[in-house]
Amino acid sequence: MRSSAEPAAAWVGLAALLAVGACVAPLVDLHRIDWEPALAWREPWRAWSAAFVHFSALHLAANLAGTAAVAAFGWMARVPRRSVVAWAVAWPLTQLGLLVRPDLLHYGGLSGVLHAGVAVVALHLAARGRGVRRLVGSATIAVLLAKVVAEAPWEAVLRQVPGWDIAIAPFAHASGLAAGLLAGALAELLPRQGGLPPAPA
Repeated sequence: MRSSAEPAAAWVGLAALLAVGACVAPLVDLHRIDWEPALAWREPWRAWSAAFVHFSALHLAANLAGTAAVAAFGWMARVPRRSVVAWAVAWPLTQLGLLVRPDLLHYGGLSGVLHAGVAVVALHLAARGRGVRRLVGSATIAVLLAKVVAEAPWEAVLRQVPGWDIAIAPFAHASGLAAGLLAGALAELLPRQGGLPPAPA
């Protein structure tokens, strides 16, 4: 029987990949790997590499802390392999969703992909969990939705937030949430992995 910790370890591994990529990215010219809608189809790798780009030390530190939190969330939820795949799929979808806002001429950061990761875990808990686990999943989805709506992503493409030394892009959070819910929902339609017991209450 395959241990339920193995897929959860893969989740942490994906989070580690995102963190390492973000730490290494400053060694290259960030404008060669950030998100630019005009280059989306000519340079498709930007749908992945843009997540590694950070425009200040504070921006990087905050997103590394967020990555650790999302890694821990997935580990504690003991997400299955399909959830790991869903997060990996949501990674480029998050940036591709930014094509809806072509006025966002440059973008970089992990925050959108992190929103996607939280959505994938929360959806798994809400769909497959029981008792407290289902409650946590449903509540997390509700909080994420409320947060994104409060940020009004349909308004200004960039927003200055007190305490931040860069402008944030609210639509990236909305795109990440949508990508995570879409990929996570498709993953939950797959059959349960053989040999694993149902999630505990």
